Amino acid sequence: MPDISTLALFCAATLGLLVVPGPAVLYIVTRSVSQGRAAGVISVLGVHTGSLVHIAAAALGISALLAASATAFTIVKYVGVAYLLWLGVRKLMQRDEGEQLLQLRVQSKRRLFWEGFVVNVLNPKTAIFFLTFLPLFTDPDAGPVGLQILLFGGLWLLLGMVSDGAYAMLSSALAGRLRGSARARRRLNVSSGLVYLGLAAWLTTEKA
Repeated sequence: MPDISTLALFCAATLGLLVVPGPAVLYIVTRSVSQGRAAGVISVLGVHTGSLVHIAAAALGISALLAASATAFTIVKYVGVAYLLWLGVRKLMQRDEGEQLLQLRVQSKRRLFWEGFVVNVLNPKTAIFFLTFLPLFTDPDAGPVGLQILLFGGLWLLLGMVSDGAYAMLSSALAGRLRGSARARRRLNVSSGLVYLGLAAWLTTEKA
């Protein structure tokens, strides 16, 4: 069982990544703005049902990877670093292309749920987290790695639902401003880019 300090550090790193808007957050915000709070909440549930797929895959796959080859894991980690660097630079360089009204066709609750599920199953941001960040917090001396990953995955799920739920509530309440504020979108891009770059720098200093 990981100690309290490890769990606290994991929660802090997780929140640092979760608050940066990625494909899942964009989907949730878009649906919340277009169809209201209920649609946003359903989208959150779909997204984090998709998170269960990543958790299960990590518990099975990462355990085998760590046991098989430290070199293979190091390669995977630096692929994650490169991806985070690319995301950070892209966010900082992104220019607003004018007002982008969030006008989408109204979808059924079932469609909202399953679209959210697919968005997160295919979300590279979530996959990179489970492949590169999560294993850094495991300790073979603390018990089976697979069980530790399930514990960390459960914390990710809980924090993700809180974070994304907050995005759904706020975006539905501020729908009008979010549709037309180019300045807000630019500030969000800059702050997101800096967080990605910071996480990439932190990851390079950690050892598996």
